[in-house]
Amino acid sequence: MSFKVTDNVKWVGKIDWELKKFHGEEYSTHKGSTYNSYLIRDEKNVLIDTVWLPFSHEFVDKLKDEIDLAQIDYIVINHGEIDHSGALPELMKHIPNTPIYCTANAVKSLKGHYHQDWNFNVVKTGDKLNIGAKELIFVEAPMLHWPDTMMCYLTGDNILFSNDAFGQHYASEYMFNDLVDQHELYHECIKYYANILTPFSKLVDRKIKEVVGFNLPVTMICPSHGVIWRDNPLQIVTKYAEWAADYQENQITVFYDTMWDGTRKMAEAIAEGIKSADPTVNVKLYNTARRDKNDIITEVFKSKAIVVGSPTVNKGILSSIAGIMEEIKGLAFKNKKAAAFGTYGWSGESVKVLTELLKEAGFTVVNDGIKGLWNPDEKTTADCVQFGRNFVEQLR
Repeated sequence: MSFKVTDNVKWVGKIDWELKKFHGEEYSTHKGSTYNSYLIRDEKNVLIDTVWLPFSHEFVDKLKDEIDLAQIDYIVINHGEIDHSGALPELMKHIPNTPIYCTANAVKSLKGHYHQDWNFNVVKTGDKLNIGAKELIFVEAPMLHWPDTMMCYLTGDNILFSNDAFGQHYASEYMFNDLVDQHELYHECIKYYANILTPFSKLVDRKIKEVVGFNLPVTMICPSHGVIWRDNPLQIVTKYAEWAADYQENQITVFYDTMWDGTRKMAEAIAEGIKSADPTVNVKLYNTARRDKNDIITEVFKSKAIVVGSPTVNKGILSSIAGIMEEIKGLAFKNKKAAAFGTYGWSGESVKVLTELLKEAGFTVVNDGIKGLWNPDEKTTADCVQFGRNFVEQLR
């Protein structure tokens, strides 16, 4: 499959309908994904990126239907990760001397992955590649989300090939932002930002200002994953600017794991107390052992505060809570408050453990948390409801 982006640009990538997990098991892709590769035709023909390694033979075979491979004058690799560059070894068997344009760090990445010394041409921000009537302008974008990342801009068509920025893991046969379900698109975009780009928010803000400072008109944004932004393409840039500014909504997320339902009952009572104290707040409740961790992390990103619970197990906490807290710590969320809760039968360390994990993750912990002995009775349940009410007051 290929399709026309403009009169001289074609999408020649791969839609991966079956993908359920990305980066190993680290990221859930409920809607599949795409690996976007683009073929530009001018006096010189340019291929931008390839596809994930398992589809390399299919990619090269279909690319041959579009163009005599010997007529590809330049290859641009915006990012060396294997979902972008995976078909490069197969492609280079056919055109081994074709120049590859990428950043200096991408050379390190590509050599590290494939152990080949191809015809690398290192580019920096502001460098240009003349391809005939038009030019490609390169813009380095380190840590969005790897040190080797760059974008490139096609003059004339006014297309920004943005790499991972502004993308989403979303498979669709429509492939343009104005043709897909807008709710699904927004959800996959904010999930992508929350789980992948949040740690680099300051760099996102800086890079947006830099690109905007070039005063280049943008008719389309063509990312490496998901749909192409052709209808009001800068809307996603505006959203990134919002998300990069220590984003939060009027939401409180309560998440927990439980052994014998005691911690679940505490969670529900705390949520009841939060809602009774502030009917306007959006309260969401998740069991980390039963719900997708990336979806929960997305809700944490949207929240102004979280409440986290676990029973005490071996003087610690349950593994699903420990795992998600480790990921949350790495994402370095800012401007969020928190508290902890949990049941216990004997020693009762879980609340203290969770409180320390929340502090390490950068949350402002507003109280000492609440513990419930065994299965919560009426008094403990009432205390949890009051804890939720007090939590809302402490946020103010």
